[in-house]
Amino acid sequence: MIEQFFRPATLSQATELKNRFQDSAVWLAGGSKLNALLTKTSRNIAISLSLLPLKTIEWQDGILRIGATVTLEALRESPLIPRALYDALGFVYSRHIRNQATIGGEIAACQREHALLPVLLVLDAQVQLANSNDVISLESYLAKPDERLITHLVLQDPFRRCATRTIRETADGWSVVTAAVALTGNNEQRIAVDGVGCAISRLSQIEAKQLSGEALEKAVSQAVSPKADLTGSEEYKRYITGILVSDLLTDCRQMGEK
Repeated sequence: MIEQFFRPATLSQATELKNRFQDSAVWLAGGSKLNALLTKTSRNIAISLSLLPLKTIEWQDGILRIGATVTLEALRESPLIPRALYDALGFVYSRHIRNQATIGGEIAACQREHALLPVLLVLDAQVQLANSNDVISLESYLAKPDERLITHLVLQDPFRRCATRTIRETADGWSVVTAAVALTGNNEQRIAVDGVGCAISRLSQIEAKQLSGEALEKAVSQAVSPKADLTGSEEYKRYITGILVSDLLTDCRQMGEK
């Protein structure tokens, strides 16, 4: 339960507060996760990000930089983002949630499913952290997350050929699987899936093999580790994930033919 609330005006003030209160404090942006029943915080100090200059979406030297407190709906309405990211933002079905949730919060939150992360991973997204001029890959951050404040999402090549799709029983229900595929300028594959294993993951070993068609379907089906639940059996999830990834790769290749 939140008992103390701070609203710093600068990044240095925000990080100073976090350093002072350590694990008793939590970053608060839109609050869609911290106030929700399944992800409600147990910490008693909130450090609000509302006054920090992290709400911009801009191009800098051919690079797309997105402030961490940009809401999902504001990002979806921006003409600067690639189509695949626009599609992924629509996987968050509720406009109310999209108006509240922020891109930084979606990256940092520990939640059951990650609708946006597959497309960000295949776009080789990076994150910039407070008190650092360096950026690290999103994949590295997810492998070892910490409580440093994410200030920006960085896309060096946002308009590479990319496609994403989610499979779910109902529009607002739990997803069976969410996947994304991209092709770099050198036709290197990027494949990421969520919902069919312990965590969101890049299928790097499969990417390196440059498979397609039935061979890709089979490799993906064998690589994922789904668990049977109300959304489907293990066998079904393996099968549908392989089909989905293969279809997305076909979509990406067709983009290059237009």
